[in-house]
Amino acid sequence: MAVMQYEVLNVKCGGCAHTLTTTLEKEFGAVKVDLDVDPRVITVDIDPAQEPVLKSKLKKLGYPFATDDLNSIDAITTTAKSYVSCAIGKVKQK
Repeated sequence: MAVMQYEVLNVKCGGCAHTLTTTLEKEFGAVKVDLDVDPRVITVDIDPAQEPVLKSKLKKLGYPFATDDLNSIDAITTTAKSYVSCAIGKVKQK
C-alpha cells in the first residue's frame, strides 16, 4: 500500500467530494479530496495494482484522472455523470 495522489476532473464542490469519499472508501479506505486546488486532488492509500480499478470507478462516477486522454464523447459523458454524482452527494451529505 502506498499513499497516492491523483488529479481528477469535474470535482466542483463538497457534494462531489462526499460522493467520492463515500463511494471509494468501501474499497480503498480513507479518501481525501482537496477542493483548494485545480484540478482537484484526491489522496488514497492504495496498492498500485489497484490503480486501474480506481481509474475505472472514478470515470464511471464522472471524475476521470486529469491525465486521461478523453475523446469528446467521453468528456461530455463524464461531465454529465459528474453532475449526477454531485447532486447525489449533496443530498446524502445533509
